Amino acid sequence: MNASMIRNRYVGDSVTTASPGRLVTMLYDRLERDLVAAEAALAAADLEGANNNLIHAQEIIWELAAGLDPTKWSGGPALAALYQFMLAELLDANVRKDADKVVSVRGLVEPLADAWRQAAELSSGTNAFAAIPA
Repeated sequence: MNASMIRNRYVGDSVTTASPGRLVTMLYDRLERDLVAAEAALAAADLEGANNNLIHAQEIIWELAAGLDPTKWSGGPALAALYQFMLAELLDANVRKDADKVVSVRGLVEPLADAWRQAAELSSGTNAFAAIPA
């Protein structure tokens, strides 16, 4: 087994054994990485890299939105609307190659990611997530 196969298996096992809270935090972690990478790609005029990262970021937001049941809590409809807003902003950022829009969306994602990390930590009753690299 080569290193790539080992890594893929590890990642696959991590996803299939993760709790729902951990899965959400994993999605947010990757979303943040995609947005940072898209910003860097735009700054370097790497349009293909920016496009790939922005499309992946949109796919993650679609997954987060699909997993949200807005009827389960009072903030659900607002979060669903925020996901739709972020999708529209990232689409526009990709079309216009506008790094400022990517930065703006990242500014919305970061506090959400932090909140989900805290919620997952509280629901697990431990600080288990602090030792897991992003």
